[in-house]
This record gives sequence, structure tokens and C-alpha cells, in this order.
Amino acid sequence: MPRAALLSIHARVEGTRPSTWEDSSLVQIWGPRHHAYVIPARDLAVFSLGRLSDEDGALRVAQDLAARLHRLLDGARMAYGEAGRALGHNPNRLRYAAPTGTILIRWDGARQPTVWTVPRPEVDPRDARLELARRYVHVFGPATAEAFAQWAGISLPRGVAAFDGLRKWLTPVRTPVGDSWILTSDEPTLRAAPRPAASARLLPSGDAYFLLQGRDRELLVRDASRRRALWTSRVWPGAVLVDGEIVGTWRRALGTVTIQAWRRLSRGARDAVEAEAASLPLPDVQGRFVVRWED
Repeated sequence: MPRAALLSIHARVEGTRPSTWEDSSLVQIWGPRHHAYVIPARDLAVFSLGRLSDEDGALRVAQDLAARLHRLLDGARMAYGEAGRALGHNPNRLRYAAPTGTILIRWDGARQPTVWTVPRPEVDPRDARLELARRYVHVFGPATAEAFAQWAGISLPRGVAAFDGLRKWLTPVRTPVGDSWILTSDEPTLRAAPRPAASARLLPSGDAYFLLQGRDRELLVRDASRRRALWTSRVWPGAVLVDGEIVGTWRRALGTVTIQAWRRLSRGARDAVEAEAASLPLPDVQGRFVVRWED
């Protein structure tokens, strides 16, 4: 959701403000697996058409829904619940039209999303899918076609086909959890000595740093009980990073940030985590957080 996107940006970009997620360079869509995503506006085709189905039935559903919504709105914006009812559908069904690249949303996490339509990007869906796969490998690699398909919410054959299309830009690697692929252009970075990590970061639920699938999660968190605490069957907590390592989870309720540490942290590490909490750019409680530790 947008506030999670805001905190993800804050963890990486100095000077992030509460309104950053509303910058004109960003848009919101129903992205992979129909979740709300904040993306660069210039990347609309990648995160929409890159997931458009090749199957006649699913393609017809997406295109028909998008066309009907376009006619209904006629240039206006509408709450998605109202739009869904006007079309005679459960509003959630509108998400199936998002891969056409013609639907944008605005959602602040509290009320219903507002929905409107835009012209379809002039990009071949196959090219968009290759670029989506390339970015997936760059961000999440070492990666597999299976993990990419699961993340993107597309069929396994389409995921495999995308990896096949990228094959000349990929290098095979062996990891503790099996054979995978990286971008050949990323090999120097992966071989280089790690740069100094931030002293502390609070990553929100669903942050790309730990948005992994299946056994890939073992590469980030080795202990099975800790993996269950981070990747729960319900809404995930956030991840607490200290010196580049996940050392616990966190949740927020209004102005209280609760930290569940997996090991005893030094006073300096705790101070860094509390300073990071105080810097979170959330408009309702900015700078007024209380940190509660659960060791």
C-alpha cells in the first residue's frame, strides 16, 4: 500500500517526505498478484503489459473489462466500489483489467481506491514481460523462472518463456538452495566486496528486500522459526535491519513501534533503530514515535 511504498523509498532515499509517494513522477496500479504498487510513471508498461495474459480467455476478460470501464468513466474518476457496481461486478474484479496498462488508481490505504483510465502504452507485451523478468533478476537474483512467475502472478510457462528470452543476458549460478540465474552484467557487483551498510533500517511489510518466494527465503534468513515470524500466513510484519542483516520484525500501531528482536542487540544498535523509527516520514505521527522492545 502507499504508506509501505513511502517507507521503502525512505529506507533508500535521503530527504523522503510524507508527500513523496504522491510525486508526479509516480503512479499507482494494481500490479503483480493484483496488489497495489507505486511505480515510476515511465514504467507503466513494464508492470502492467508485462503481466498481460497470452491466453485467449483471460486476455478477452481483461480487455473487455478495461473497455467497459473506459466507456463508463468517460474521462472521469470514480471510487472503484462504485465503478464495479455500475458494471455489475464485484469491484475486485476490476483488478483483472489492470494488465492492459489502461487503468490507474489512487489509494491512501484508508478509503476505497479511486480509479480512472489512460491510453494503453505503445509497447509490445512480450517486450514488457522480458523487461519485467530482467528487473526481477536484477533485484531478486539469484532467481529462477518459477520464482519470477509466482511473484508476477503469471503462468509458469510464461515465466519460463521470459527467462528463455533473456538467456543470452543471464549467467547460471549455484546457491545453497539450488541452481539459479543472475544477470551477467550484475556479476561484478555480486563478486565485489560489500559496501558499508546503514546502521539501521525499518523495512515495511512487502518491501522488495525480503519479497522472496519458496526456498529463496533461506538465503536471507536461515533459521526456520525466524522465517515463519517474518513471512507469516497473514499480513507480514516489517523487517528490522541492523548493519545489513535482518535481526527482527516490527509493527506499528499509531505512534507506537513494537520491535521483536531475534537476538540481544547492543545499545548502539538499539539507539540506531530508535533513531530510524523517529525519522519515519508518516504525516500523522512524524517524529513522535514510541519504540517498545520485545526481546
